[in-house]
Amino acid sequence: MLRGLPIVLIIWVLAYTHLTELADFSIALLHLERTSAFGEAVYFFCYEVPKVLLLLIGIVFIMGIIQTFFAPERTRALLAGRRLGIGNLMAASLGIVTPFCSCSAVPLFIGFVTAGVPLGVTFSFLISAPMVNEVALALLLGLFGWKVAVLYLGMGLIIAIVAGSIIGMLRMEQYLEDWVRAIHFGNVATQDYTNFIWSQRIAAGIKHVREIVGRVWLYVVIGVGLGAIIHGYVPEDFMAALMGRDVWWAVPMAVILGVPMYSNAAGIIPIVEALIGKGAALGTTLAFMMSVIALSAPELLILRKVLKWPLIATFVGVVATGILLVGYVFNWVL
Repeated sequence: MLRGLPIVLIIWVLAYTHLTELADFSIALLHLERTSAFGEAVYFFCYEVPKVLLLLIGIVFIMGIIQTFFAPERTRALLAGRRLGIGNLMAASLGIVTPFCSCSAVPLFIGFVTAGVPLGVTFSFLISAPMVNEVALALLLGLFGWKVAVLYLGMGLIIAIVAGSIIGMLRMEQYLEDWVRAIHFGNVATQDYTNFIWSQRIAAGIKHVREIVGRVWLYVVIGVGLGAIIHGYVPEDFMAALMGRDVWWAVPMAVILGVPMYSNAAGIIPIVEALIGKGAALGTTLAFMMSVIALSAPELLILRKVLKWPLIATFVGVVATGILLVGYVFNWVL
């Protein structure tokens, strides 16, 4: 098993670093062009599905090995004093340096939850990773200047930390799916990993992949498929007309429009620039951007396999409230 691991690792790296070529090959094979809405949707699907699944497999495998060194009980003990504040700040800060879109952040979120990390802390990461990362900040800095970038960074971190803290204080672990709760609280039969050799640790990682990826992969495909359909048909002119209105309901409308869509920061910021160029208000447009990358419908669909609806609704409500605040603050300050 140890001998085959380098080969598998090489295959994983090659696959992950050639996702663009795979997507290009797929639409060429289907005789499609990215200039069409359908072609762009198919390209998006062929790129995002393998990306998210590769991340899911890789992260869950690593977490499975790590858990042979750190039992869930020990992980929870280490983080017991960091349930509020510090733990959320650490998780939100980790999100800044992980350039994930919302669906790509879900695998690491699942890994944290199954390792026994406090729920509120994991949500701080899930919010911060897609919304406040170096890609978003670099693009905002280049397009709108340092004031906008710094204000966005501050507001995004506040949303991630406060929202995660609120979810943690509500103690909603009972709304984890049963199979996740069993792992999260250590209610499944565990082995003594103390004397494991590396081949046994790798086998534990593979078992972890089979158990978790086997439950989630279909939701990944369906979720990204939904995002791909919407991604190919983004009505920029229609949205710009709504977001350019100086009325109180423009910001909530932007958030409502953004949630069904799916993109990462690099993909949505050019759209943001186009919307602003057509007269949309900056705060309203940034609220739209945040809802797209932090509350996408595909992300929520994937999370449904891990979380029950009350917890998903709480997550959406708390984060949406923070995004609305950001939109109004930007429109007022700038």
